[in-house]
Amino acid sequence: MSDITALLEPQSIVVIGASEDPTRIGGRPLKYLRSSGFAGAVYVVNPNRESVQGFDSYKSVDSLPQVVDLAIIALPAHLAGAALDDCGRKGIRTAIIFSAGFSETDEAGQRMQTDIAALSQRHGIRVLGPNCLGVFNSHIGFYGTFTQALSGGFLEPGPVAIVSQSGACGGHLAYLCRQRNIGIGYWITTGNEVDLGISECLHWLACSPKVRVIVAYAEAVRNGPMFVQALEAARARGKPVIILKVGRSVSGARAAASHTGALAGEDAVYDAVLQQYGVHRAGSIEEMLDIAYACLATPTFANNQLGVFTVSGGIGVQIADAADEYGVDVPLLAPSAQDEIRALIPFAGTANPIDVTAQLTNERSLLGKCLDIALAQGQFGALVCFLTSSPASRASADWLLETFSAMRERHPDVLCVLSFVAPVETVREFERLGFLVFEDPNRAVRALGALSRFERSFASARLAQEDAALPQGGGSPGLRVDVSDEQAAKRVLAAAGIPSLPEVLAPTAADVRAAVEHLNRPVVLKIVSPDIPHKTEVQGVVLNIDSPDRAHEAAVAMFERVGASCPAAEIRGILVAPMCERGIETICGAYQDPVFGPMVLFGLGGVHVEVLKDVVLRRAPFGVPEARAMIREIRGAALLAGVRGQAPSDTEALARVLVALSVFAFENRDWVAEIDINPFVVLAAGQGGFALDALIQTRGPDPCTAPVTRA
Repeated sequence: MSDITALLEPQSIVVIGASEDPTRIGGRPLKYLRSSGFAGAVYVVNPNRESVQGFDSYKSVDSLPQVVDLAIIALPAHLAGAALDDCGRKGIRTAIIFSAGFSETDEAGQRMQTDIAALSQRHGIRVLGPNCLGVFNSHIGFYGTFTQALSGGFLEPGPVAIVSQSGACGGHLAYLCRQRNIGIGYWITTGNEVDLGISECLHWLACSPKVRVIVAYAEAVRNGPMFVQALEAARARGKPVIILKVGRSVSGARAAASHTGALAGEDAVYDAVLQQYGVHRAGSIEEMLDIAYACLATPTFANNQLGVFTVSGGIGVQIADAADEYGVDVPLLAPSAQDEIRALIPFAGTANPIDVTAQLTNERSLLGKCLDIALAQGQFGALVCFLTSSPASRASADWLLETFSAMRERHPDVLCVLSFVAPVETVREFERLGFLVFEDPNRAVRALGALSRFERSFASARLAQEDAALPQGGGSPGLRVDVSDEQAAKRVLAAAGIPSLPEVLAPTAADVRAAVEHLNRPVVLKIVSPDIPHKTEVQGVVLNIDSPDRAHEAAVAMFERVGASCPAAEIRGILVAPMCERGIETICGAYQDPVFGPMVLFGLGGVHVEVLKDVVLRRAPFGVPEARAMIREIRGAALLAGVRGQAPSDTEALARVLVALSVFAFENRDWVAEIDINPFVVLAAGQGGFALDALIQTRGPDPCTAPVTRA
């Protein structure tokens, strides 16, 4: 973290490749640093000049009078490596490389980037870039960047931080923040991420006391564990994180042998991880900025209860529709309050949305009176007021400012959002009084929905810290064991806390007959082979066998049928298991994501799982509250809750199974590649559930048991 601090809080800087021309890449940072009043030491290296933009110029890095905190390299790509080497030999431990022409271009560029990475490792230099626009810290006037977004002036320091893998997008965001009156304290662009990436920068920002809100633009995450640590750190400190993660295409979808792998796509994993750690995933730059802007407001929106005031009944309906879309409650106003408002405005709509009609034009005092009635008797955590273009008139703006200012003093715990169109100067007047202003009421409600979700996430994080213990996995974590067939996989999973029905492995048809006689109930027969992961595809499953004779006959036929279909497969026998009681079939799976590690999947299961694709994901490990949330989130959750007179399912037992699966997948991540439990049948409440089938795929060769000879 100290190395990252040198990047964002430097006390001394050298610009290598500095230019006299303030419009060039090597010249613009010097222009910014001189104009901003940066108090630290600034040196330049340009062997061809005595001074650059008023700064004394040195012939080489070695000739600098001190070891600086940060080097900014603004040289062509083919010279950047030598400059970084000079910095390393001088003892400089942090560098920004502006230069383009590396891995984003061709193989030669990739080789140069590999050399940069090696120099970073050899000298212990933390490197930002190459191919980045640099950073700035407006709190201290440090502008180590050549972005043109600052050409019109510096941004006001503020509690919002931006980190972007795209320099152009980062500059665009900075420019728009100035237009939206959003103060930016820290701004980072990471470029090709040869060393420092978005994950490390997010973590530093999450821990900085000067940062309240983090905005990020991401194309890919290279350091998944650090990325998650950053999100955890931000949530633990109550800091909203808003990310625009691009790349929702199916090109990154996984194709694997198990249902779990086939159902999990790259973008779905990002969705799941961001949701799990309370991040708002924005769909556009506009949405990112809307929500960052709203996050700066006080008070917060903690109870998700929204009051709606409008001068248009139709817009009131529009706002109510938006609230439903974004998960915000619009509760009915108390009957007594409705009566009081109707006494003032007989034709008002009073239920909520509250339509105060055009009567305000005749008697302006009615607005303040109606607001007081609603806020005194309602339980609203936030209020949206649609005022159309009324504040565009100076006279109207003045009385509205007076009315809402008085309302805020009387009801300081209600977050007030105004929707109107007016000159920028008028908007700023309302903002200075603590009001959020949106032209589009739908955007206002979307932002409020995000604020409410942030508050719930922060509350969940606090509860999780109070009850942080996770159950221990069964067996010996990390120790490879035999999981080469269904029975072996079930045995291992049962030790981890995932139950299955009692069953017998019968090597021969005669053994099948004996097993059925012993069980004395209808059974299912399933072929057992490490080479046949999906038994139904080779007709290796027979249901509802109710007598020993039928069992023997079915076993002989199955051996012959599967042997003909898969002549090279190792057949270990037939698994004889009792038929399960009626329940809801679900899928519980886990697999190793290359970025984020073990992920757990849950959804409705059985043979239709790949058609329905009603699944959710979480990063492992997690506790019971997260497992309950997974169960609630699938579209088929109503089936588990009980429909048409059916008893509710044992979702608490199911939640414990998901937790156990997450712990097992995490503890054994070094050798377990995928787990597919399909179906896991959930019985009625209080009766638990059972894994009816299970498949575990491992990394590398499996320590299989000796094959069983079929007699």
